[in-house]
Amino acid sequence: MIADDEEEIRDLLAEYLQSHGWETFRAANGLEALLHVKQQRPAAVVLDLNMPRLGGIDALKRIRTFDPTIGVVVVSANADDDMRRQAEALGVKAILDKPLDLVQLLAALGGDRPAAAPKAAAVEAPAVSAAAGPPPRRRSVLVVDDDPDVRGVLEEFLVLKGYHVRASPDGAAAVRELAASAPGVVLLDIEMPGLSGVDALPTIRAMAPATAVIMVSGTVNVELAKRALAAGAFDYVTKPVDLPRLLESIETAFAMLALDV
Repeated sequence: MIADDEEEIRDLLAEYLQSHGWETFRAANGLEALLHVKQQRPAAVVLDLNMPRLGGIDALKRIRTFDPTIGVVVVSANADDDMRRQAEALGVKAILDKPLDLVQLLAALGGDRPAAAPKAAAVEAPAVSAAAGPPPRRRSVLVVDDDPDVRGVLEEFLVLKGYHVRASPDGAAAVRELAASAPGVVLLDIEMPGLSGVDALPTIRAMAPATAVIMVSGTVNVELAKRALAAGAFDYVTKPVDLPRLLESIETAFAMLALDV
């Protein structure tokens, strides 16, 4: 399975691996990758760390927990030393930097595949639907943003959609809120004075590993957002926030939590 949010990379890797005897299928985000793994039981996964809808390290942990015999090759454009240590501790076959050396990737996967490997019985994976509502006690969202206008808009919108909403003006206040009670989802502004969202993310993930963190960026800084995804953020959105898109991401996160995917 090839899991990468860039279509061109998925197509390139699929074509190359197929030419060397590998059967391939593809996933565009972390959650889709995990569901494919549970349904298809692939022999190997090429996993981009920087994907939306279930960040790379979290996706890797879940894949390894589900079936540690699946070989995982991690690829990333900007994995730092801590991410590499985590991936290595989870037993990946290799950690490769982008742009990828295709020969190196093939070697990490075990070379040419002259015959199809016997397939294990497929495991029925639960379908994750944004319409599947989580238990009411889990419908809590913490909005973390230093802009009171943004906090107000997001709070009003989510309350109208039936969520219990708390708000914090900065990363330090958010950490205190989590210490009191962990919400199902945190909307975390990336760029805030003091403790920024990127700096607060590791602490939030450590304090509340079951909480999904959706990063909110005031600038279209794709690389910064992707580093947050690799570090464990569930998804990211940019300002001005597309509210229907944000709601879809929140509902998907809650559905996944409810189903324990």
